[in-house]
Amino acid sequence: MTIVAADTGWMLISSALVLLMVPGLALFYGGLVQRKNVLSSMMHSFVAMGVIAIEWVVIGYSLAFGTGNWFIGGLGHVFLRDINLYSVTGTIPTYAFIAFQGMFAIITPALISGAIVGRIKFKSYITFILLWGIIVYAPICHWVWGGGFLTNKALDFAGGTVVHISSGISSLALLTYLGKRRGYGIDSIKPHNVTLTLIGAGLLWFGWFGFNAGSALAANEVAAVAFLTTLVAPAAAGLCWMALEWHHLGHPTSLGFSTGVLAGLVAITPAAGFVTPVAAITIGLIAGIICYTAVELKGRFGYDDSLDVFGVHGVGGMTGALLTGIFASIGATGLLLGNSSQLVTQLEGVVASAVYASVCTLIIGFVINKTMGLKVSESEENIGLDQTQHGEVAYNI
Repeated sequence: MTIVAADTGWMLISSALVLLMVPGLALFYGGLVQRKNVLSSMMHSFVAMGVIAIEWVVIGYSLAFGTGNWFIGGLGHVFLRDINLYSVTGTIPTYAFIAFQGMFAIITPALISGAIVGRIKFKSYITFILLWGIIVYAPICHWVWGGGFLTNKALDFAGGTVVHISSGISSLALLTYLGKRRGYGIDSIKPHNVTLTLIGAGLLWFGWFGFNAGSALAANEVAAVAFLTTLVAPAAAGLCWMALEWHHLGHPTSLGFSTGVLAGLVAITPAAGFVTPVAAITIGLIAGIICYTAVELKGRFGYDDSLDVFGVHGVGGMTGALLTGIFASIGATGLLLGNSSQLVTQLEGVVASAVYASVCTLIIGFVINKTMGLKVSESEENIGLDQTQHGEVAYNI
C-alpha cells in the first residue's frame, strides 16, 4: 500500500499525545498521594517510559503483532527484524505504527501503580512491569488487535480491554501481596496537592484525543467521530460524578469531577470510533454512575486500592466494553441494532482478559515476592518512599 502523508502526520502527532498522557498520569497520581511519596509515585509512571519503550522494540511488538497463533505473536520481529524504512502498515510507515502502539504499552502498566503507591520496592516494581508487559500485555494485545482469537470479533477501538481491563484487574490482584497502607482506615490519608491532580487530569484528557482518535490509524471520518466522542463522554461522566457527589456529600469537589472525567475517558475508549456522539454521552453518564458506585463500595470490601485504579479503570473498562456491544452503530452493530451476539462476544472478551490478567499477575507477584520481595519495610513506609527508595524529597521547605 501507499503511504499517505496526512495519515502519517496525524499518527505521529497522536503518538506524541499518548506519550504526554504518561507525565499527565504522573501528575494525576502524584497529587493524590502523601507528600512523602510524591516523587516515588511519579517515578512509577516516568520509569515505564524507559523500561517498556525498550521492551517493546526488543520483543513486545513482535509478541503482540507478529505472525503467530490464536494466543501470541511469534518472534519474527524481535529487535524489529524484517522491518525497515519502507515497511508499510495500512497507509502509514510501520515504524509509526510501532511507535503509536508502543505508547499504549508504556502507559498500561503505569496505570497499575496508582493502586500500590507507598508500599512497593522500586526495583520490584521495575521487574514487575517488565514481566507484566511481556506476559500479560503483549498476549492480550495480540488477542484483540494482532490476529488472535478476538481480532475482528470483540470491539475494542482504542483499548478498553487491552489497556484498562488488564491494568485495572491486575492492580487488584497485586494488592494480594502488598496489603493495606499503614494507617489505612484509621488515620486520615489525604492527597497532598490536588492542584497537581487537576493539571494531570487536563493533560490526560488532552492526550486521550490522540489515544482514541489516533486509533483510527488515519486522518479520516472515523478519527473525527472518535475525537468528538472523546470530548462528550468524559464531560457527561464528570458532570454525573459531580452531581452524585454533590447529592451525597453536600458539595461538589474538584477531585470528584476530575475522577468522573477519567472514568468517562476509560469507558468511551473501546467505543470511541464505533458509536455516535449522542450514544457517547449516554455511555459517559452510565460510566459515571457505575464507577462512582464501585469506588464508594471499596471500603465495604476492605481492599486498599490507593487511587481507585480498579474502580475507575477496571470497572470503567468493563462497562465501556459491554456498552460498546450495545450502542455500536458505526462500522459495527450492537444490541440496539439487533445484533445481540456482539454483546455476548464483548462479554467473552471481558472475562477472558480479566481472568488471564489476574491469574498471570498473581503468578508474577508471587515469584517476585518470594525472590526480591515486593513490599518495603514498615520503617521505610513510615519515612516515605521518596527518601528510602530514591534519596530525594519533593519539597525542600
